[in-house]
Amino acid sequence: MSAMIKVLLLDSDAQRRERFSGLLNFAGCEAVVGLDPAVWQSSPEGEYGVCLLGDCADGKPAKLLESLRNFDETLPVFLLGDQAMSSAQRPPPNMLGHLELPLQLGQLTSALGQAQVYRERHDERDARPLQLFRSLVGTSHRIQDTRRLIEQVAEAEATVLVLGESGTGKEVVARNIHYHSGRRDKPFVPINCGAIPADLLESELFGHEKGAFTGAISSRQGRFEMANGGTLFLDEIGDMSLPMQVKLLRVLQERSFERVGSNKSITTDARIIAATHRDLEERIKNGKFREDLYYRLNVFPIEIAPLRQRPEDIPLLLNELITRVEHEKRGSVRLSPAAVMSLCHYGWPGNVRELANLVERLVITHPFKVVDMADLPNKFQVSGNGVVSSDAPAVVPLEWLSSPRLPRDGLDLKEHLSNMEYSLIKQALAESDGVVAHAAKLLHMQRTTLVEKLRKYGHSPDKQRQEFDKPTTLNS
Repeated sequence: MSAMIKVLLLDSDAQRRERFSGLLNFAGCEAVVGLDPAVWQSSPEGEYGVCLLGDCADGKPAKLLESLRNFDETLPVFLLGDQAMSSAQRPPPNMLGHLELPLQLGQLTSALGQAQVYRERHDERDARPLQLFRSLVGTSHRIQDTRRLIEQVAEAEATVLVLGESGTGKEVVARNIHYHSGRRDKPFVPINCGAIPADLLESELFGHEKGAFTGAISSRQGRFEMANGGTLFLDEIGDMSLPMQVKLLRVLQERSFERVGSNKSITTDARIIAATHRDLEERIKNGKFREDLYYRLNVFPIEIAPLRQRPEDIPLLLNELITRVEHEKRGSVRLSPAAVMSLCHYGWPGNVRELANLVERLVITHPFKVVDMADLPNKFQVSGNGVVSSDAPAVVPLEWLSSPRLPRDGLDLKEHLSNMEYSLIKQALAESDGVVAHAAKLLHMQRTTLVEKLRKYGHSPDKQRQEFDKPTTLNS
């Protein structure tokens, strides 16, 4: 997959390299062993998402850290094990910490998330603001698919239609498409088509001349003119009135428009990205949305999964949101494992926006404290029998509950059970330090059965992987 994270692995211990490579592969990463500096020094800057630095052949990690920083100063680095630098040597800012050995999957996943946030915040090459990535943090298959689609369409000029519930981050996706495209140096102009009255939307989009209507005391550019050469983001396009849909369709077809009160045609070179939380096909059936406009907009659709369908991303999102609050010097807060687990149970009708609001609230109510499950607002708490409290919606990930409840809008049972199985396999491997035989015992299955399931999820054990899977001691 093109969006796979490349991890630069530097460790002179061959046996440990094999173990790390297997664990990285299972986490959805591509491990690149770079013992010879020529391997990575010839790579383009930004090629690697993170570097794991183990034992050095010369025993001088500080020297290698300096070389890595000269190669890519924003490359996040984690030291493996208990390596120590002398007190006279100050760690470079891109060294994010140590990873304890033996390395476990949960620890690795957390480090990858931390590295992603660091890289995105400090990536000066694209000058991407931190808030762009607030909804794209995570390692779930769904968010990786979204990032892959963004990467595929960014450099194209195709019109994009972003679909998703409110609060999932549709504008975040649109901004990422813009900043990864060749138009990044031109304006990104958003407009909420559902928040502006129908009689004013035409003026907002196309501009107006002085005296065109009461209150038009001067000429004004519209959003199409402002976005010329850049990107125009039409948010909540599904709420646009039918008369305005006709006018928008004409602009998309002819790439020209007139200001209100003028007959002079203006050519536009704005890339269109539209978004909606509505079911446009249903609105077409109800006569509320034009079918021809829909097909003009729906050239490259990107659907963002709601947060309840990717609960494994919640811990990383919490970490990123808290880090952002700390970066803005507005305080801090920490959550206990029980509190994080409780939040993973919740249905999140407001999606990432609701999660961000909760973090803001906790920073105010529990400044610089550790928040336990009992400290969370009632609707986020899980009752003693393992079921979400009565205030919470019934839409919760079934694998987290002892008493499953069907979401109101139903679910794809086959996909859900597959996701549940994959999640439990990852947890079992993390608990058993990546040893497949031990993980199989935790899951009460044969080792060969677990190996087959790993192949099913795209983690086919090759010869090296089979060696990695073998336990050093096994009492069978």
